[in-house]
Amino acid sequence: MFRAFLAIALLLCLTTTQAATVVSAARVWPAADYTRITLESPKPISYKMVMLNNPDRLVLDLDDVELGTSLKTLSAKILSSDPYIKLVRVGNFKPGVVRLVIDLKAVIKPEIFALPPAGEYKHRLVLDIYPAQDPLLALLEQHDKIAQAPVQAMPPAQIKEKPANPATSPSPLPELQMSPSIAPPLSSSSIPAESPNASQLPTDVVTKPVESKSPETKPVEPKTEQKLVEPVLSEPTPVTIPAPEPKPVIVQTIKNKDDPRLITIAIDAGHGGEDPGAHGANGSNEKDITLAVAKKLKEAIDAEPTMRGILTRDADYFIPLHGRVVKARNMQADLFVSVHADAFVRPDARGSSVFALSERGATSATARYLAKKENESDLIGGVSLDGKDPYLARTLLDLSQTATINDSLKLGKHVLKSIGEVNTLHKGSVEQAGFAVLKSPDIPSILVETAFISNPQEESKLNDEEYQSKLVNSILAGIKKYFSSNPALARTKVARD
Repeated sequence: MFRAFLAIALLLCLTTTQAATVVSAARVWPAADYTRITLESPKPISYKMVMLNNPDRLVLDLDDVELGTSLKTLSAKILSSDPYIKLVRVGNFKPGVVRLVIDLKAVIKPEIFALPPAGEYKHRLVLDIYPAQDPLLALLEQHDKIAQAPVQAMPPAQIKEKPANPATSPSPLPELQMSPSIAPPLSSSSIPAESPNASQLPTDVVTKPVESKSPETKPVEPKTEQKLVEPVLSEPTPVTIPAPEPKPVIVQTIKNKDDPRLITIAIDAGHGGEDPGAHGANGSNEKDITLAVAKKLKEAIDAEPTMRGILTRDADYFIPLHGRVVKARNMQADLFVSVHADAFVRPDARGSSVFALSERGATSATARYLAKKENESDLIGGVSLDGKDPYLARTLLDLSQTATINDSLKLGKHVLKSIGEVNTLHKGSVEQAGFAVLKSPDIPSILVETAFISNPQEESKLNDEEYQSKLVNSILAGIKKYFSSNPALARTKVARD
């Protein structure tokens, strides 16, 4: 009887061990926009998430998960420069449950979701840590406040005159001493300090006392009365000395790169982070090449006195397709240029291409194939379908794009012609397809396929800095040619409704 009981217990133990999910990879993608933590596993992970404050931290419990090497080394992947995460602690909370405690540097807005297998990835649990306020919108608001601040002119010089009777001169009032009143602290239940062990969680949250101060009272400045100069005795009537007319203060406005009247070019480095893009024959990733070219293009555009460049991403992290469009619109971009590197199943495919948006289907089977491949970026990179982005419907469902598409075609023709001077063209005309990243209703947008990364010769050129510079200069030349016949319209404030 005892042996049978041991056998059953051993069988249950083995079954439990086999049922535990092993996290095969844990990746961290820090960026100014948000930080992403991805846990990859052969089957979906069941989880529970709790937010705590004082101090701010996020607790994530993973059910039926084994504490393996990938999870144990997760804390070492958090950089000290991460804008949102201070530290990650991982440990066994109880049998079958692994707990992640994420100590935070700021107030955040987390978003967690599961992704099915896509591309080269298995099941993924994705945790996106966003700031409580979008840093891009905060930058715009700060810029608007500076631009709208009234310029205060200096007061005219005053004539200092001796008062008629010094005895009647007003004396300064004594300063009023007022102590700020402090509201009594709110009562809170005391709890023991958090144990270094990640498994111990506080039962409640301490409320920080709120200190309320009355506004400081500044001393009352005495009013100085302007007196007339005493008349000279030899003159029959008193004479008043007229005050000099105030001279206008000339304020010089110096143009800089933050001037909203500058032509703004949004430069979109394709793919990034969880989405590597196409793979080269010699091991290159499309996301790395597009970022290098995009940074060089921004540098060249910034060198122009009437232009400025903005990057949709400046490091190796993923941005959803519609998020790239929204960022360009928030920055009031005049043009949108998405940089990519083409790929095909045959290694002999070669040449550069330029694409614009189409509302009536693709202009060729190649364009249709490419648009389908690029639009799958969200599936590979990972986007939560539960998020309700207020800009998404307005951006992607606005079909009044005929004028914008026509301008996009004009821009694409100039850029394609210019690129043809440094590389072979895959096709001699601008093609069209339903690229999601080009669906801005009011910004002329093009997608530039710089070359075929799947072609070993062109992959080598794409990794060459000299060729990248030539490519960048050709794209900029096409942009300048476009604006020479299509001047940029004046823009006002960014619409956020």
